[in-house]
Order: sequence, then structure tokens, then C-alpha cells
Amino acid sequence: MEYISKSERETRAFAAVLSKKLNAGSVIAYCGDLGAGKTCFTHGLCEGLLFEGEVSSPTFAIVNVYEGGTLPIYHFDMYRITGWDDLETTGYFDYLDRADGIIVVEWSENIHAALPEDTIFIDIKKLDENTRKIIISGGFAL
Repeated sequence: MEYISKSERETRAFAAVLSKKLNAGSVIAYCGDLGAGKTCFTHGLCEGLLFEGEVSSPTFAIVNVYEGGTLPIYHFDMYRITGWDDLETTGYFDYLDRADGIIVVEWSENIHAALPEDTIFIDIKKLDENTRKIIISGGFAL
């Protein structure tokens, strides 16, 4: 599936609609350059799941937890992960085993081998300052 978003608001709205199709245990793996809109998309997922708190990039925290909506979201940033030992220290596998919420992974290419078979891949390409091409594959058919 492909979608063209012409603004951050459209990206968040599209993600909010997508969030309604997700279940506990869903894993989303983002691909996209710095500034493509991965955190913006996560913000939309949170809005769709009725989370009302702040959403931010987990660059330094490695994982941000958004609870209080219909499902928790575990938002990982794997930019600095360079191997299995690094990945183990993030708690990623513990969250994967819990399967009580949605796992969202930025820089998923760094942990590709550790992603579940039914992972939903979301590739966000920056076409210009405001326009994004969002390509969704794997996981399920929309």
C-alpha cells in the first residue's frame, strides 16, 4: 500500500487510521532517513489509540513507553545498536515477549534479523519539505 502525505497533519491522520487495524503484539518497523517523519507517524498512531501525552523520539532513551491509551506503544530507536549484545540491553526482547502492546522500531534496518516474521514495514520517503511517500508492506493486507 502507498500513501502520499502533503503535511505532518495528514501523516498523523493516516497513522491514526492505521492504528485501528493494529492489535497487541503488532510490530512496526520504520525505514526512512533522518527527518523523514517516523516520530510524526508514531505520534499519529498514539493519537489513534487515544494516548494524550507527549510523543518524542527515543534517540537517547532507546525506548519511550506511551501508556494510557487503548494499547501501550513501545517506541524504540535502534540507531546506535550495532549487534546482538547491544540489542539485548535495550529490553527489546522483553517487550516482544510481553505482547501486550504495539512495538514501533525506528532504524529497524539495524535489527532486521530480530524482527518477527509478521512485522509491518513502513518506509517513509521525503519527497520535499512537506510531502512524504509512505509505503506499507508485510504484516497484513490493508
